[in-house]
This record gives sequence, structure tokens and C-alpha cells, in this order.
Amino acid sequence: MSHGLNIRKDAELDFLSLGALVHRLDPGIVPFRKATECQIHVSGGEFNVAANLSDCFGMKTAIATAMSDYPIGDLIAERVRAMGVKPIYKHFKHDGVRGPNMAAVYSDRGFGVRAPVVFYNRSNEAAGLLKPGDFDWKAIFAGGVKWVHCGGIFAALSPTTAPLAAEMMKEAKAAGAVTSFDLNFREKLWKISGGNERAVETIASIVENVDVLVGNEEDLQKGLGIPGPEMAAKSKLDPSVFFGMIDSVVKKHPHVKVVATTLREVHSTNRHSWSAVAWIDGKTYVAPTAELDVLDRVGGGDGFAAGFIYGLLSGETPEEAIKLGWAHGALLTTFPGDTTMATVEQVRAFAKGGSARIQR
Repeated sequence: MSHGLNIRKDAELDFLSLGALVHRLDPGIVPFRKATECQIHVSGGEFNVAANLSDCFGMKTAIATAMSDYPIGDLIAERVRAMGVKPIYKHFKHDGVRGPNMAAVYSDRGFGVRAPVVFYNRSNEAAGLLKPGDFDWKAIFAGGVKWVHCGGIFAALSPTTAPLAAEMMKEAKAAGAVTSFDLNFREKLWKISGGNERAVETIASIVENVDVLVGNEEDLQKGLGIPGPEMAAKSKLDPSVFFGMIDSVVKKHPHVKVVATTLREVHSTNRHSWSAVAWIDGKTYVAPTAELDVLDRVGGGDGFAAGFIYGLLSGETPEEAIKLGWAHGALLTTFPGDTTMATVEQVRAFAKGGSARIQR
């Protein structure tokens, strides 16, 4: 199809991601300062995409990551297996007191005019100890991998994680895989990792071997150091600012063939207007706008990335690929947790304009 990507036909894996596994503690609509109980969701920006592609779209996926050998690690590993994702672990022994730990994310859901609040405990995180040389990429790629993915959250974890991501991308390109990177700029993480200047320098070393970028205009500005255009967006759903930056992105990174992102207008915590845009091999595409009743917004962007990547891997047209990403991201906000509970039939029905009428 007209996406400019050279996707191999046969491979042992459809998709491989590199990233950190975390567990998210979710007290629902109750703020943590008043919480008495919570649900535990297994997550991670890079893992979410692999899990979604496996569980919803039936693709063969894997994740290269760190695993700390203690009960929280066991809990996370069980969820990785349940989602059908092949684990490629670098194991760390937990000392029973200080770690290394599997990171914890604390996120209530907010409600109405009260926004969700997110904070972390990534102290002595096992994934932050990962470094170049920890994975045998030649062995991993020996059976063939169609698509390789990483993100800005993992790159920000420590001085060694970004070089590992850069190492993987270089090996992936040499092995004939399509490569993607979700900029996922997190101010809190980069603030303790050297700030914006280090973010731009660090991400550039990874993106030099990346074909597909996922990120909004803020991600492009802060993650890539691309200045924003003079035009002002009429609303959060206006794609003009995003498209206005593409020339600068491609000028700085001429090898990039695809840039995509979601568009979200937040009316309240539980009511969003939702769309998506993409620049694919020189052409622009815009998804429809849906009005969402949101149960849990965490993971919606990863849901979009998974559906979009599925569309491209499956040979769909660019128009259909962005609709599949848009539809899956929308459905993901209707489930608790960070990963999908949707079926591919539900995604395709919504992408074609399906409704919420009861299915009998």
C-alpha cells in the first residue's frame, strides 16, 4: 500500500517492543489520599501496544524488558502471559528489601470536573538498570521480526536505557524490520533526567533509525526540538498545527515516513471528543471525530498506536489504518485498565461507523 514502508512478508514475530513493565494502582474515582482499596493493572507504554496487538488483533508479539524476581514480578509476568505476549526477560534478583523493583504507577480516574492525578514510584527500577549488550539482538532477529517499537518513557528512565533503545533500532534496521517510536514526552521523567535539552539529544540518537513516529505537536516540539509553527489551533481537534510541523520534522529526520497522533478535546474527565491524524509518505489523513464517554482514559494513545500499526502491517489503506487506530483507541477508553478488552470485530465495526446498539 502507499505508506512507503518496506514490511517483510514472513517473520517469526509480527511485533517486538522494548520497554519497562509497570503495575498501576487504581482506586477508581477515589483520590489516593482517601483510598481504602485499589485495582492492579499491568502496563507500560511499549508493553501496551504489544499486548493490544496480540490480544485484540491476533498478532505474534514479544517484549524485551527487565523482570525482578519477587511476587510483584510474578504478578506482572502472569499478565504478560495472559495477553499472549512472548517475554524476553533480563532477570534481576530482588534482595527482599530495596529491590530492584518493578515500577509502580499511581493513577486515580478523576470524575467530571476533577481530573485524574498520576504519580510514580520508579525508585531502583529494574528496567532502569537495562543497558546496551543486555539482549542478543542478532539471536532475537534471527527468525525475522516485521515491526520493532520503543518509546520516550523508556528512553527517559536512566542514562543507559536510551543507548539500549538506539542499539535495538540500529539492529532492527539491519535485520529488515520497520521501526517505530512513540515520543510519549513525560515532563516529570525528563525533569529528573536532564530536562528538555537532554531529551532532544537522547531521542535524536534513537530516531535516526526510526521509520514511524507517534506523537502530538507538544511531543514533536519537546522530544525532537522542532519549533512550533506560527499558526494557532482553533481547538484541540484542529490538525493544522500538527500538519504545520511535519515539514520541519521531515527536514530534520528525512528518513521518517509516517507521523501520527491522536487528537483529544477534554470537555470533562468523562466526556472527550476524539480524533486522529497521520502524515503518511507525503500525504495527510484525518480520522472522524467521536464523542466518547470515558471510563478510564489511560492507554488510549497506546490503543490508537496498536490499531494503526495493525492496519499498516495488515496491508490496509492509510485511510483504513488510521480509522482502525482511532476506533481501537476509542474503545480502549471504555475498559478499566491500560490494555485492550476489545475484539477485532468490534474495532472494525466501530471504524465503519458502528454504534452502541446492543449486540444480540
